[in-house]
This record gives sequence, C-alpha cells and structure tokens, in this order.
Amino acid sequence: MSAPLVDTHCHLCLPAFEQDLPQVLSRAAAAGVGRILVPGIDLETSRHAVDLAEANANLFAAVGIHPHAAAEWSPDAYQALRSLARSERVVAIGETGLDYYRARAPRPRQMEAFEGQLELADELSLPVVVHSRQAAEDVLGRLAGWSAGAADRRRTGVLHAFSADEQAASSAVSAGFYIGVAGPVTYPSAPRLRHTVTGLPIDRLLPETDAPYLPPVPHRGQRNEPAHVALVSDALAAVRGVEPDRLRQACWDNAEALFHWDHGTDNRHVL
Repeated sequence: MSAPLVDTHCHLCLPAFEQDLPQVLSRAAAAGVGRILVPGIDLETSRHAVDLAEANANLFAAVGIHPHAAAEWSPDAYQALRSLARSERVVAIGETGLDYYRARAPRPRQMEAFEGQLELADELSLPVVVHSRQAAEDVLGRLAGWSAGAADRRRTGVLHAFSADEQAASSAVSAGFYIGVAGPVTYPSAPRLRHTVTGLPIDRLLPETDAPYLPPVPHRGQRNEPAHVALVSDALAAVRGVEPDRLRQACWDNAEALFHWDHGTDNRHVL
C-alpha cells in the first residue's frame, strides 16, 4: 500500500468549493490524501476553516489574516483569532506574511498584521503558515529574528507555495522553517524552482496545492483541488530522484513534525 499523501495548504474555505465540497473530498480520499490543512485568509474564512475541520476528521485548520486583508487587522482581530484557536483542530496561525507584488494593503499595515500574528503564534505555541511574494528579504529577516527569539524552544512554520530563490530557501531552512511546494514545480517555466527543491533537505519539504489556485500540469486553467497534490508529490519525487512512496512518507512525517496534528497541542486550557 502506498504511503498517504498530505496537502499542507488548501483553501477549502473559499466559495470555489461551496457547490461540490463532498465530491472534492471524496476525490481527495480516492487519491490517497490523508490530511489536509485549510488556512483562513481573513476572519470569515478562518471561522469557516475551523467549522470544516471540526466536521471532517482528515481536515485541520489554520486561522489568520492574509496580507491582502491586512486592513482587517486590529486588537479585536487578534482576540478573534485567539478565540478560534480554542479548537483542537487549529494547528497553525496563518495564512499571514507579506505580499509586495499585488500590494492590496500598504506595506506598514501588512507588517503590522504579520507581526501581530507572529505574536499570537508565539503566545499559543503554534507554527505559522507564511505567504511571501516579492517580499523574501523582509519576510525572512523577520522570521529569522522571531525563530531565534525563544530561549527554550524553536519557533517554526512553513513558507507556503515557495517562489523565491535558492539563497532564500537556504536561509529559511537554516532558521528552522519548512518549504511548501505547490503546482508550479510541474510547470515547464519553473526550472529554478525545481533546482531549488533538489538541493533542500528532504525533511524540510511539504507538498501543497494552494487550491483552488496554482493547478499543476495537466490541470492548468482549471480549478485546483486537493486530489492534485499527488501530482505535486510525484513531481517532487522525480526531481529528487527518489521513489514516490519514500517522498510521500517523508512529507507525511514532516507535516506531523510541524503541525502535531495527530495529538494536538497541550495549551488549550489557557485560552
């Protein structure tokens, strides 16, 4: 029997999946997907992510505010996310980070929201799910300081749908972070990404779909969905020259090491 698959970033909480979510989940199960992380991108979708995770044994949630929604950040938003994290199905804070490509929120507001969510992750001893687009220097600079700032433990997380260069990937891994690899690893136009992931430690890789976005070949132009993480995983195995089952098992173990979703966290009583 093949090792199970894991999709560490899939936005099942978005309207794109409202009409056929049961069928989407059925196809994921048939493809061998055993765990899916559903990250929120604002307060509304974070609540929906938690609801989905509480209703489905193989789904887990991250709660956060995407840099595009940084205008929503406030002390009340901090407390709302903190309250959502009472659920044992919440295993991370995010999707947070910085996006200088679309710049839908001013950079100072993005940084304020990012800093606040790092603070929340620290308070709750949870990892972070980080979005970085054309902002690698600022993201990694902040994460390196945050990761090294705890005297008694290692703060960590994942840079999802990684698209920066080899040096940035190496810096992230050195700071204790995981690298999320999505559909672009299958694109003919992405030789740099394939070269980057070839050189990373296998115990730092996490496959994802970022569904409904970034569909892998041969599904470009279509809605992405979690079953397609099999294509991402197989592409990763091929790039690295390892057996697909070995890659799947390594990534399953990596996700468990980061999210601890088979046994949860031990701090819910403090909320």
